[in-house]
Amino acid sequence: QVQLVESGGGLVQPGGSLRLSCAASGTSFRIRFMAWYRQAPGKRRELVAGISESGTTNYADSVKGRFTISRDNAKNTVTLQMNSLKPDDTDVYYCNVRTLRDNAWGQGTQVSVSS
Repeated sequence: QVQLVESGGGLVQPGGSLRLSCAASGTSFRIRFMAWYRQAPGKRRELVAGISESGTTNYADSVKGRFTISRDNAKNTVTLQMNSLKPDDTDVYYCNVRTLRDNAWGQGTQVSVSS
């Protein structure tokens, strides 16, 4: 069973940057897809950015040009570099990792953008 450990959330002023990281362990299956989602209270969880095993990426329109997702297949880690942060980016961010067998979620990390 996949275990995920997230790090990097926090409080930042508008225009600032944060870097989220997620490390996966506990699986012998290849990790097909890694992603970051976010969710505000009372709202649906939404995809922020995803990356396939081959490195193909996709982004929510609201973060294109500001966020960059990357992964290290040797270390089973995924990183989300968030620049030019806006108050609307305030949410709990969740790491998601998928193998042929698993669809695992991290515990969530709070990102707050406020002056």
